[in-house]
Amino acid sequence: MKKFTSAENSQTEVDAAYLYYQLEKVETDPSIKKIFHEMAIIEAQHASSINHSIQADRLDLLLPSWRAKVVHRIGKVFGYEYVLDTLMQTEKSLAFKQKKLKTHFSIPISGKEDNHTTILDNLVKRQGKVSGAKLTMLEGRRHKTIGGNALRAAVLGANDGLISNASLVMGMAGATNGGQGVLLAGVAGLLAGALSMALGEWISVKSSQELYERQMQLEIDELEMHPELEQKELQLIYMSKGIEENQALELASKAFSSTSTAKEILIQEELGIQQDELEGSAWTAAIASFILFAIGAIIPVVPFMLSSGPKAIIWAIGLTSIGLFFIGSAITIFTGKSIWYSGFRQVIFGVMAAAITYGIGSLIGVTLD
Repeated sequence: MKKFTSAENSQTEVDAAYLYYQLEKVETDPSIKKIFHEMAIIEAQHASSINHSIQADRLDLLLPSWRAKVVHRIGKVFGYEYVLDTLMQTEKSLAFKQKKLKTHFSIPISGKEDNHTTILDNLVKRQGKVSGAKLTMLEGRRHKTIGGNALRAAVLGANDGLISNASLVMGMAGATNGGQGVLLAGVAGLLAGALSMALGEWISVKSSQELYERQMQLEIDELEMHPELEQKELQLIYMSKGIEENQALELASKAFSSTSTAKEILIQEELGIQQDELEGSAWTAAIASFILFAIGAIIPVVPFMLSSGPKAIIWAIGLTSIGLFFIGSAITIFTGKSIWYSGFRQVIFGVMAAAITYGIGSLIGVTLD
């Protein structure tokens, strides 16, 4: 069992401070910029209390881990909402770990262990001048996981393609001893799987958008018929977040100062729908799913394009293992686990699946002979 004040916990706090600092630098809204700055300072102070060599007042001197740097770079490409989502997930994990360690060492749980995940709420409550629109935007950023989901989908899509097609290829290789039928089966598996993924993604995105549009229309109809009741509901939503009654009334009144603002805030607050969810293209999602699945699925097929027999089988196993290790390593960006642990775990499970289908293919091949 690790010590409670471990170097790992210190690095996690440093990484969180570093990422909030990066969010602060790119934020243009002054009130939200201040919130990110305060969060960065708090995280740095937590790290300093564990490792006294860390200067909590000098965010520019923080030494983040490679994982935090990768997350920051991903944020530049996919959007910093992903960075915030990653931070929230990391802080939830750290809070759980702290509670578990305290329970193990019979240390009383103070209730402050979840401060990392609730600190945005606390800061919002202290911001007396935050408007309803800004509060809604901040809440949307906190819960928005589009960037994170897109990256996870990319990794998992390639993983599905690699494992499923490697299993298919190995099954055929076992039945034919690596004959030419393997290439045909591999290409067919690639196309079938990729098309299935693309169609599933298209239906998923399109159905969600149609559902959101229906819900939005109902909300707009209610706003036009009973604006006073909708304003009261919005006030109660703000109050449920811990905002005082008078301030909640003021925020709701400002939100209803114009019909367009009221519609936007009500849709986000009551339905939890972000504009990005409506603008996303079902065709873009489908094409992306097709490509990502195909990238993974092509790996075990390549050796049979160039050769056949046992030589091609060995090369397919080798390339598949490399691909699995790379995917397992990529997953550590989300999980925070060791690269070697996640990479080799992925290899073991993937090779086991391929070995099982190879064995079944061999038995079928012997039976057919």
